[in-house]
Amino acid sequence: MIQLLAPTHWKDYELIDCGDFEKLERFGNVTLIRPEPQAVWKKTYSEQDWKKTANITFRGRSATSGEWVKKNQSIPDRWHVEYKNDEVAIKLRLGLTSFKHVGVFPEQAVNWDFISSSIKKFKTPQPKVLNLFAYTGAASLIANAAGAETTHVDSIKQVVTWANENQELSGLKDTRWMVEDALKFVKKELKRGKKYNGIILDPPAYGHGPNGEKWKLEDHIQEMMQDVVQLLDEKEHFLILNTYSLGFSSVIVENLIRTSFPSVQNLETGELFLQATSGIKLPLGVFGKFCNV
Repeated sequence: MIQLLAPTHWKDYELIDCGDFEKLERFGNVTLIRPEPQAVWKKTYSEQDWKKTANITFRGRSATSGEWVKKNQSIPDRWHVEYKNDEVAIKLRLGLTSFKHVGVFPEQAVNWDFISSSIKKFKTPQPKVLNLFAYTGAASLIANAAGAETTHVDSIKQVVTWANENQELSGLKDTRWMVEDALKFVKKELKRGKKYNGIILDPPAYGHGPNGEKWKLEDHIQEMMQDVVQLLDEKEHFLILNTYSLGFSSVIVENLIRTSFPSVQNLETGELFLQATSGIKLPLGVFGKFCNV
């Protein structure tokens, strides 16, 4: 069965409405209007309601950059939010970047819950977790807070620095930070004979390693999957594969996992979405995950 999953208990985040290629959302006490290419339908709330509610609006100048327009200049460029579930709590520093992102993908809270609950089920005293394409580190910190020895890999030094800020803000320590191309890192870990109890993959459609290595999802994901499954501990493990590419369906993700790891057990696949207060659902990627304990 293909699942449809959305975060249900994140008090510091709210998708208020989306449509006409935009989304209106609240992070903590800051409400933003940002571009959303998937929102091809009409807005539910009026334009007047959107403008009245939003503190900051992103105005795109090109496909990759733009500027933030504030209703009030006293609104800070950086602020903090908290995420907690039944097992763990973390804090994240958000910020207004030139490419419309703020430092977190809210729909990933579904996967964060899976990470913490899987780690808590393990009998291994300090399970090892590898987070690839790890961005600003929310998933890494969830794993850390749940008791895992966590390795965080991203090719961009600035976002790894941001992730370290989030670790300090969350009162955590000892995450292993790696600024490296994810595929190269995995191949090195295979040669070293390393094993992990948990692996998190959240690859972009396109990307570059620190030395100009090219990543294209459809060209490289099969090779990546065949390598990472060899890093999984045989007895206790979980894996999450999350993709945002518009061309990828949950059936493709299922096929990738099953062909790379024929002995997979407890495989779940589906689509992540955010439920707007206005009633509309915003789809935001597909996932495949499994846990063996």
